[in-house]
Amino acid sequence: MSKVSTHTVTGSADAVEHDRFRGLMRSFPTGVAVVTAVDRKGRPHGLTCTSLSSVTLDPPSLLVCLNTASGTLRALRDSGAFTVNLLHARGLDAAKIFSSPAEDRFTRVGWRPGPRLGQPWLEEDAFAFAECRLSATTVVGTHAVVFGEVVHVEQRTDSPLLYGQQRFSHWPVEEHAAP
Repeated sequence: MSKVSTHTVTGSADAVEHDRFRGLMRSFPTGVAVVTAVDRKGRPHGLTCTSLSSVTLDPPSLLVCLNTASGTLRALRDSGAFTVNLLHARGLDAAKIFSSPAEDRFTRVGWRPGPRLGQPWLEEDAFAFAECRLSATTVVGTHAVVFGEVVHVEQRTDSPLLYGQQRFSHWPVEEHAAP
């Protein structure tokens, strides 16, 4: 495993009010993912995440943002790895389960260890999987920006689950997408 760096960033006194910021971000539709990791005792952890972005192609990297109090973040740091499960339209129940405080999340969904890093794959609810090796974290306020080097990807054609304006929807898959 490569050396993982950690940094902390704090906010300024003139930042916009929380409700205005939430309103802004709620108006921006995005895909829905469940980030999963296994802790030191081999227990799976996961949470619904809409804060996901590509970072660079060389090396192939992405980022996710997780609350610093999250058990999934602790598990991810323990294992040095995680999986991003991109949910399809039929994965709505999984999105809700992993955004709830339920302790038994993994007993309520189908999953298996990923082939490369062994992190949980939500095989029945996701259309794509990115297995990532943890490369860096930066704490900004209440969340950690987690950077991962993508070491394995599998993808199927399916309609992605979307979230925006406090509603779930989906993006229809077209046979002949525009270039």
